[in-house]
Amino acid sequence: MVSGADEDFDRTSPSLTGTTPGGASGESTSGESASSQLFERWFGLSAGGTSVRTEVLAGVTTFATMAYILVVQPAILSTDLAGRPLGLDFGAVFVATCLGSAFASLLMGLYAGYPIALAPGMGENVFFVTVVMGLAALGVAQPWQVALGMVFVSGLAFILLTLVGLREALIDAISPSMRAAIAVGIGLFIAFLGLRQGGLVVGRPTTLVGLNPELRSAEVGVFAAGLLLSSVLLARRVRGALLWGMAGSAVVAALLGKVTFKGIIALPQVAHSAVLAMDPLGALEPRLIPFVIVFLFMGLFDTVGTLVGVSEQAGLLRGGRLPRANRALLTDAAGITVGAALGTSTITCYIESAAGVSAGGRTGLTAVVVGALFLVSVFFGPLVAALGSYGPITAPALVLVGSMMMANAARVAWDDLSEALPVFLTVVGIPLTSSIADGLALGFVAYPVVKLLAGRRREVGWLSYLMAALLLAYFVLVRHQLG
Repeated sequence: MVSGADEDFDRTSPSLTGTTPGGASGESTSGESASSQLFERWFGLSAGGTSVRTEVLAGVTTFATMAYILVVQPAILSTDLAGRPLGLDFGAVFVATCLGSAFASLLMGLYAGYPIALAPGMGENVFFVTVVMGLAALGVAQPWQVALGMVFVSGLAFILLTLVGLREALIDAISPSMRAAIAVGIGLFIAFLGLRQGGLVVGRPTTLVGLNPELRSAEVGVFAAGLLLSSVLLARRVRGALLWGMAGSAVVAALLGKVTFKGIIALPQVAHSAVLAMDPLGALEPRLIPFVIVFLFMGLFDTVGTLVGVSEQAGLLRGGRLPRANRALLTDAAGITVGAALGTSTITCYIESAAGVSAGGRTGLTAVVVGALFLVSVFFGPLVAALGSYGPITAPALVLVGSMMMANAARVAWDDLSEALPVFLTVVGIPLTSSIADGLALGFVAYPVVKLLAGRRREVGWLSYLMAALLLAYFVLVRHQLG
């Protein structure tokens, strides 16, 4: 296992050592510009086989695929499941989403050196709303403030678990086949999301999902145009193919009148600030501790799953392990605590980062670009809302990235059923439950159980058995209460 303490000691500031987070020397040729030398010294672009242009393009691509959260997050957190006001102000959540995502993404790029962006997690935000509604039903005086306190406390717990090495140990405990399964499962999940956002797949009462009978709809047209353009450009190995595809989708959507711009630059309107409105002491009330544990559990598995899956896709794992894992995990934990202090639900690593990886992103500069764009988004609310709120524009990128991640299926030991069965549960569990956390839980429970019953218990470490026991308890005692 990688030692987080030794690792952080060795990886001191490049200004002091002349080395980069990527491990490359800070030296550069005299022909390079001062800015290029700075980027090379800090991010190790040469060692990563990339360039400033590629990293910027990858960052823009990642941001474009996840910009929807700027619209979705305030819409979810400002109302309950019945559409009634929840207490959190729409503008306040928008600002918290921009600033919290910017902080976490910048930290991931500058401190951990990974091309992985962070933002409030889908799934965690819906759970946050159900918790607020539950707290209100229990008679809690300030339900949304206490819920933010729960997120804050879970973030502090993440930091503690990371410092003692437990989260990093969990990553190292995942077998090569299971790591590949995570990437494949996430690929299927985001491809399915893309097909839904693009209007090609719709819900059906009898079969749950099916092909949209209205293939002549504007949504399908916009999606098809972007998918075709991106696919052709990818086949021709054109740089930024996914980004150009989204630009093409946006043009078609504008021509069809599906995207309207009510302005470009505007400061957000905040009626009631949510900064430091959290109530961590209220969250520590004994009867509410189970909610904190669930926040902790959901964030843990979403982060680990996404971090391993995207890193596997980018080829960043070394000997089956994630270098600088401690830094990446501490970044995620810090993002959770800062996000809660700003007024938003759990911030986590985003699976859409795979889009930037597919565009060539390999270093922390990609994440820095995403963070900068989140900061700028505070002043470009109308523009971001117009593009990010129309799913068919970004849907083609999700589908294509999902298809690329399927290549990881070749790394699974399919001829070994003790590996293949847990892998299969993970691969189908993530998209079918619409939850990375639940899909991983299914696989992580099955893996040690199958190994044990197959008489191969020594192939599994103690941590895997412990996690399986905890997850079984979670499923039996807690999960059924969450719906």
